[in-house]
Amino acid sequence: MMVWIVKWSLPMFSDVFKEEIVNEIGQLDYGNQRRVLDFAKALAAAGRKGVPGKQLLSFAGVIPPEDLGEMRNAIEEHCEKVDRDEW
Repeated sequence: MMVWIVKWSLPMFSDVFKEEIVNEIGQLDYGNQRRVLDFAKALAAAGRKGVPGKQLLSFAGVIPPEDLGEMRNAIEEHCEKVDRDEW
């Protein structure tokens, strides 16, 4: 029998949930344990927020105007155009 020692570092993670989750996962085969882990990671990632815009202000003006013009032209020429004869 394999015993897992898990250190939980989430302050708001209920002890009741920890025990219940560990018990339920312990009944699964390896493949499904992996699926649960992947799902938990996806849930955690979905809850993360981006960087506040204030922290990005230091990047303002970094791209040279000529490069911005080339980017704008490429977008206008190649994006969001419908070719009705394509299909």
